Amino acid sequence: MSKWYPKNGRVIFHVDMNSFYASVEMAFDPKLKGKPLAIAGNPEERRGIVVTSSYEARKFGVKTTMPVGEARRLCPELMVMRPNFERYRTASKEMFKILADVTSLVQPVSIDEGYMDITNCASQGSPPEIAERIQQRIADELDLPCSIGIAPNKFLAKMASDMKKPMGITILRKRDLQNKLWPLPIEEMYGVGDKTAEKLRRIKVETIGDLAVHPVLELKRLLGINGERLQNRANGDDQRPVDPDAVHEFKSIGTSTTLPEDTTDDQEVRSVLRKLTHKVEARMKNKKVLAQNVQLMIRYHDRKTVTRSRQLKEFIQSAEDLFQVSLQLFDEHWNQEPIRLLGITAQDLAEKSEITQQLDLFNYEQYASKEKLYKAIDDLTEKYGSNPFQPLSAPQNNTVTTSFQKDFLDDFKK
Repeated sequence: MSKWYPKNGRVIFHVDMNSFYASVEMAFDPKLKGKPLAIAGNPEERRGIVVTSSYEARKFGVKTTMPVGEARRLCPELMVMRPNFERYRTASKEMFKILADVTSLVQPVSIDEGYMDITNCASQGSPPEIAERIQQRIADELDLPCSIGIAPNKFLAKMASDMKKPMGITILRKRDLQNKLWPLPIEEMYGVGDKTAEKLRRIKVETIGDLAVHPVLELKRLLGINGERLQNRANGDDQRPVDPDAVHEFKSIGTSTTLPEDTTDDQEVRSVLRKLTHKVEARMKNKKVLAQNVQLMIRYHDRKTVTRSRQLKEFIQSAEDLFQVSLQLFDEHWNQEPIRLLGITAQDLAEKSEITQQLDLFNYEQYASKEKLYKAIDDLTEKYGSNPFQPLSAPQNNTVTTSFQKDFLDDFKK
């Protein structure tokens, strides 16, 4: 057993549910099994967007973010269903409970994937044996398929879990990099998006192996510190721990400010709310998350504090959207008494990479129509250091704010 559990190393799993939403629907209604199935918003409309699809549908070329009309042309027998997020959340919680039966070191990273550190689980068997039991339990108890990557760190485990789907178990050791990892195209590397891949190809970095041996100074000039970080990953180096508490960071992002003087001035309140929403937006962008709930906190001159929140139909991130919801809450709940402190918290957060696939449920076409504008503004902001198109009421960065009410809900330990 010692060959599987080195004294100075770690054994990390990455558990990735296969075609999760479609698989949950098939488990709920077994008649769907074996049929080409897509989950999409507005399935009646040709312009609705595919959120995910079954492997049977993928064989016909059906892909995520593809318009429903195009998907039906590729696969005339395609069945299209609206998503049931409550059903998916329930399945996700049950899946993570199974992982927690093996070790307490479980780090959920999205609704359908997570890391496990089984370094101290030698008494339960070899890593492949443990992985097979996990995979079988999830299949038997939830009727859901998953793939598991086994590696000495999180990055390699993540890459390994993608190598065999569905229902795969893949071991990726550092000695395997040259044969298994390095030949892959650079865009298949976790952490390399389309924009970064395009930049890397300009300097003749076509594969992960090219990245591993490229002069690090040129990578840092091109990508900053991320260039060196990506090269370390390509060489199999990743010291990040599996952190069960990391999930808490994505439960809420909030900030508040105490006013210089108690106020009842409506325009001053609006100005403060603008400043706060820009702070929250910046932190959300840094964390790459979207929110589906906004909470407003009002503390009055007598220190009485009230909090009110609103659940939203769609996920938001922009300061303008956060401001509009916050202002509505303020107009509805302010009692006209002098205000000492205001705070805004974005809640019910989810990773943008996950939710981007679901935009069509509410506003995909609207969002997509503005994507070029958003990209242009982001590029100018990156170049000049600030958004050159701020609204006239945008805040100046001259107010000290503090985070508040970090409501770290842990659904996985209930």
